This record gives sequence, structure tokens and C-alpha cells, in this order.
Amino acid sequence: MKFGLRYASLGRYANGPAALELAQAAEAAGFDSIWTVEHVVVPHGYQSRYPYSETGRMGAGLEDFPIPDPLIWLAYIAAATRSLKLGTAILILPQRNPVVTAKAVATLDHLAGGRRVLLGIGVGWLAEEFASLGIPFEDRGPRTDEYVAAMRALWSQERASFAGRFVSFRDVFCRPLPAGGRIPIIVGGDTRAAARRAGRLGDGYFPARGGSVELLDEMRRAAVAAGRDPADIEITVSAPTDPAEIEALARQGVARVAVPVSSAAGLPAQVKTPDDVLRYGKDVIARFR
Repeated sequence: MKFGLRYASLGRYANGPAALELAQAAEAAGFDSIWTVEHVVVPHGYQSRYPYSETGRMGAGLEDFPIPDPLIWLAYIAAATRSLKLGTAILILPQRNPVVTAKAVATLDHLAGGRRVLLGIGVGWLAEEFASLGIPFEDRGPRTDEYVAAMRALWSQERASFAGRFVSFRDVFCRPLPAGGRIPIIVGGDTRAAARRAGRLGDGYFPARGGSVELLDEMRRAAVAAGRDPADIEITVSAPTDPAEIEALARQGVARVAVPVSSAAGLPAQVKTPDDVLRYGKDVIARFR
């Protein structure tokens, strides 16, 4: 079992020195990865329903909560770590220009030493945020699928070309290329659409919460329908509060559990400080690694 540290860029860890201390503790404790979150803006008084709480809201006081840009935050901590994988959970892909994003992600991976970035993506839920960015909300699903294909072309082709509904380019060089010509793409989300997208095109699947048997089965069926081996899709889920449940998750095919370091995104923090992270490594990670 692999262990990730999630919501790592929120709260006190939105600040540089604290972020470095947290990331270095995670690496020393045996965590394989550290994961950020994203909102570019949160419009005041939004009416869109937040899908991960009964109230439909992110939580009291979270409209103006600091949420650093995930790629810049990861670049900052990458320089102070050696092997910790750098994950986004998630990057709201349809809000971003895919060519610029492909360049930024490949650059991050290159500067971090290669094979460190895990690009978790999602389609987003906050319609008012899309409106603030001047991007249509309704077509975010097909836009996401096409952006993934376009980025993979830029990462893998010596002289890249792509023609689609939302993005087109021909015979372009996009350097640096990531190691091996690829960045793993992990699809996030607790909906059937997200599970199917992970099965069709994901290198991994990361439900925002526990990852029900129904969603995992939906992902596997979609993979088979697309001619893919479901076993090749790495599954990451939220870490259970009782570590005894980790063995059962492994039997279900889960490869990684993600431990919350902040309660701001709606899950209780299981670790809060670098010292907590180190203790978790000794008490839990050492048992399952």
C-alpha cells in the first residue's frame, strides 16, 4: 500500500516555510506522494451545489480561504524534496489552456527530476467560477477528454500535432518533454461519469471520498469497454480513520490511501503537524509498506 498526504496546500501550509517542513516530513515518514487542491476563484454567494457535503456548501468561511495555485505550490516544495511524488487532487482541467498546462506540467516534472508528477484532473462543479474565467461550464466533460488527448500528444510526440473541437495545433515543439514521454493522469471525482472517464482514459482513479464498490466497478467496466486492462488503472482513495481497514482496501485493488492534513475540504484531518506526519509513518506506514 502507498500513502499520500492530501489537502497539503491548505491552511497553515499555504505558507512557504510550513509547506517545506510538511513536505520534508512526509518524505521522511514514508509517504510516496503529496496532493494539492484547486480553485482559481470562489465567487461570493455561489449557488452551485458542492457535491461533497449535505449542505451543498464547501463549509463556513471557505469562500475566501487561501488556495494556492497547485502547480506553483508543488514546484516550490519539489526543490526541497527528492522522491516525493507531486500530485494534484484535483486540477480543474477544462478551466485551463491545455497547451500551456502541458508545458507547465512537463516543466515541473523535468525540474523535479522526472517521473514525479501525478496529474490529478477533474471537470469542476462551480459554475460561477467558470463564468468568472470566461469558460463555458456545460461542455466541460468533452472539453476535459479532448484536453487530455492534446496534452498527451504534446508530451509524447517529437513534433506534435492535434486537431479537435476545442484545441488544434500542428507540427509544434513543446520542450522539455517529460520523462518517458508521459505524465500519469489520475481522474478524480465521485460520480459515475468520473469513474467512466477514469476507465476510458485514466492512468489512475481518485474518488474524492471513499471510493464505493459501485464506482470502482463502473470504472472497471468502462476500462473493459475501451479495450483496456482495469488492473492498469491505479486506485487511490481516502485513508480510513481506522488503519485496520487498509488491508480490506488492498484486497479491493486499492493501491494508495490519502491521509488528510487539513479538514478544510470536508474530511477530518488525520494528521495536522509535521510531527503528526512522522508519527503516522512509524505507527501506520511501517505496518503496511
